[in-house]
Amino acid sequence: MLTIKEFCFNAFQENTFVVYNKKKQAIIVDPGCYTRIEQKILTDFIVQHSLTPTLLLNTHCHLDHVFGNNFISETYGLSALLHPNEQVVLDRLPESAAKWGVPAEAYKGPIQYIHDQEIISFDDDELKVLLTPGHSPGSVCFYHEAQNFILGGDLIFKDGVGRTDLPGCNPQDLINSIKNQILPLPDALSIYSGHGPVTHLGREKEFNPYIKYLLNN
Repeated sequence: MLTIKEFCFNAFQENTFVVYNKKKQAIIVDPGCYTRIEQKILTDFIVQHSLTPTLLLNTHCHLDHVFGNNFISETYGLSALLHPNEQVVLDRLPESAAKWGVPAEAYKGPIQYIHDQEIISFDDDELKVLLTPGHSPGSVCFYHEAQNFILGGDLIFKDGVGRTDLPGCNPQDLINSIKNQILPLPDALSIYSGHGPVTHLGREKEFNPYIKYLLNN
């Protein structure tokens, strides 16, 4: 049984997740901790719950989702797991951050590439990689079938979907990703998004105007 703890970090109000099991092993997903205070909030939680981080996962590499990659990699000795198509996005971090007025250093830690349908083993649990480009070229979701949830990055939000007006975005890819990778999943699927509250696929099918449009076209 996995427990999911959500933190809202940085000026972009990005959701960082710590996912942990009964053995106190933890996965850190999209560390957006930008300030020292945010870093301390995250590490204090890890210490208070006696957790041992064993994996660093990136759904995608837009700046708000990787501000904390260096800190997490250095603090816990972890490689960043990301899709190879996100390498170009990660490499642009200093440039992108400067444009937004939030300086950030390039990621210096090790990288391990992951691919569509790959299984990431986490002790007795498994996360399946679902390649879901559109919001960025190598966006992925991490699907835990046993508990019926995804860590979805910026693919689907409550009442919305990821923006497609940034470099490397592709609206048709976003549509295909949702249609092919997400809509076939159970309606009870919990969606832990990169911004905003957790939602459920069935709820988005009923109320999300973008998802409703896709279902009817």
